Amino acid sequence: MNKAMPHHAESPAEADLAPRADHASSAAPRTTAAAAAASAKAPRAAAQPAVVNEIALPSTLLDITPQQAGTQTLLRGLAILEAAAAGVRDLRTFGAALGTTRSTTHRLVSSLVQARYLRQVQGGYLLGPKLIELGTIALEQMPLTAVARPHLESLAEQTLDTIHLGVRDGDDVLYIDKIPGTRGLEMRSRVGHRMPLASTGIGKAMMLDLKPELWQSLFDASRRALASVTFKPDNRPDAQTFMQRMTNYAAGGYTFDLEENEASIRCVAAPVRDASGAIVAALSVASTIPYMSLERMDELIPVVQREARAISEELGWRAPQPTTRRIKR
Repeated sequence: MNKAMPHHAESPAEADLAPRADHASSAAPRTTAAAAAASAKAPRAAAQPAVVNEIALPSTLLDITPQQAGTQTLLRGLAILEAAAAGVRDLRTFGAALGTTRSTTHRLVSSLVQARYLRQVQGGYLLGPKLIELGTIALEQMPLTAVARPHLESLAEQTLDTIHLGVRDGDDVLYIDKIPGTRGLEMRSRVGHRMPLASTGIGKAMMLDLKPELWQSLFDASRRALASVTFKPDNRPDAQTFMQRMTNYAAGGYTFDLEENEASIRCVAAPVRDASGAIVAALSVASTIPYMSLERMDELIPVVQREARAISEELGWRAPQPTTRRIKR
């Protein structure tokens, strides 16, 4: 798989791929979740289990303090939703995460159930239908998805592969649209799914304009986030290889995922820019090894770049048509 093609110089895909055995990595979704507004000043009940350390509170909630005009109850409610999204199901664990008494926790959860933000099922609570409604509306109100959709559909029709559109959210890529391929393959990605930027092709495409020190920082953040995930075999690059690849990707205006994030999955990605020229999103074409040979990855670079460029132009970006650089590593 690592051999050079006899009819041309070493291709980007070949140069990126280190020798490896059969691919059977397993990557599990990370758990992110809420412990709420640590803003809550109520003392924790002594009988509550000490599970709060297992729940990571989003910084957006941590940054808000209850002194801001009665935000404490709101933050607690939002934290319950974050915790439920992370897999918390019972009142006791909700209470431990928030540091609230059982009666206060029950009151908050009951209100969320009544408003359809949570639903009660046998064994606990799950996210409710109201969030589906709001999430759908939020996607519809995001101009990027509306502009990009026809181009994603065009790319899907051309390639028959799975197409993703993602945006950056902190150190993560957030998938905001997906068109499944027609080859009968399933991938764990979904709309609303998050992964560390540096571990995915689509995430790396949004890093192309960053300085090398930020590449390193995001690489380190990715390794920390996925520290508990087992990869068999582990195809993730070391720091030096990652930095060299990013340098080459930045020169060429594309990125690859060479089975670094999911077993046997490869992808080709390119950035999407707005009127200012800033990278605001990225799109990718992904498939399994039998349908995504190294040669085909090279062929897909200009195809993916063309659709990314078309989306960028609709967002107001204007620039000369780039030429893909074939870089010998």
